[in-house]
Amino acid sequence: MTLTDPSWLFQPLKQRLAGGVVALGAWLMTASAIANDTELPKGHFLLPESGNMVGEVYTVTASEEDTLLDIARAHNVGYEEIRMANPDVSLWVPGEGTEVTIPGQFILPDEPRTGIVINVAELRMYYYPEAEDGHAPRVETYPIGIGRDAYNTPLGITETTMRLENPAWYPPESIRREAAERGDPPPAVVPPGPDNPLGQYAILLDIPGYLIHGTNQPDGIGMRASRGCIRMYPEDIESVFWRVPVGTQVSIIDAPIKLGWGADGEAYIQAFTATDEQAFGMETLLNVVSLIEEHKGEGRANYEQVSRVLEEASGQIVPLS
Repeated sequence: MTLTDPSWLFQPLKQRLAGGVVALGAWLMTASAIANDTELPKGHFLLPESGNMVGEVYTVTASEEDTLLDIARAHNVGYEEIRMANPDVSLWVPGEGTEVTIPGQFILPDEPRTGIVINVAELRMYYYPEAEDGHAPRVETYPIGIGRDAYNTPLGITETTMRLENPAWYPPESIRREAAERGDPPPAVVPPGPDNPLGQYAILLDIPGYLIHGTNQPDGIGMRASRGCIRMYPEDIESVFWRVPVGTQVSIIDAPIKLGWGADGEAYIQAFTATDEQAFGMETLLNVVSLIEEHKGEGRANYEQVSRVLEEASGQIVPLS
């Protein structure tokens, strides 16, 4: 799936528009079924009966002690998300009384709603737990950190293979070599504890050397900063660690453009900077416009508006007039 092959835009979405969406996930609750999203934890949503969008954008007021990263973590968003939603707000000193926008609305990935879906372009993970009898299907979504340049997180379909509590970290040869060249060779093994970059919990994937894990540097969540692994806030990995069964499907995708459909059929678009940093070309623009027009079934989409969203790639969800 690459920007030079825009056919990915047409595949699962057209099928679902034609045949409807089958929701397979649910957040496992020990109490009786919950009636609405307001009673769920942050980032947990009932799957929509129509459309493919959950959550809402809202604002909070910064206190004197807050940084933008503190606010992001408290509201289930990562570094890039909070920065792009508040381009004129200081990252480290927002200032007491400053209104901070929380980008808490999400377009669900254009993938089967089962297991875990990781969109590296979005720096976000979606988890669709199996639904218990009598419980409505649900989705959980979490900000993540992914691989930086030259260490891209691999794409494809894999599965979870093992859970490790309090894992030790064995620095790979590449890290050991680079550190030795700086005159600071790392130990052969880093035991569990505050200096361990894997954090307290790790979920192994069926891709040798790749994990979903916590971190001892939570400010890096929402960035492309790892060597390919998927990082989560410590509290987020803890919340899913025991609930993600071994053998859970994990789909890792790179979808820098997302099209959203509201409950009443309204169209929305969201664009992120592509992981390969290539600009979206005319062919991509035409394909996006074609999908919007096909869904709306009337008139023509606004080429200039769609083009502007793709060019800015700000991650904001924009309604299409």
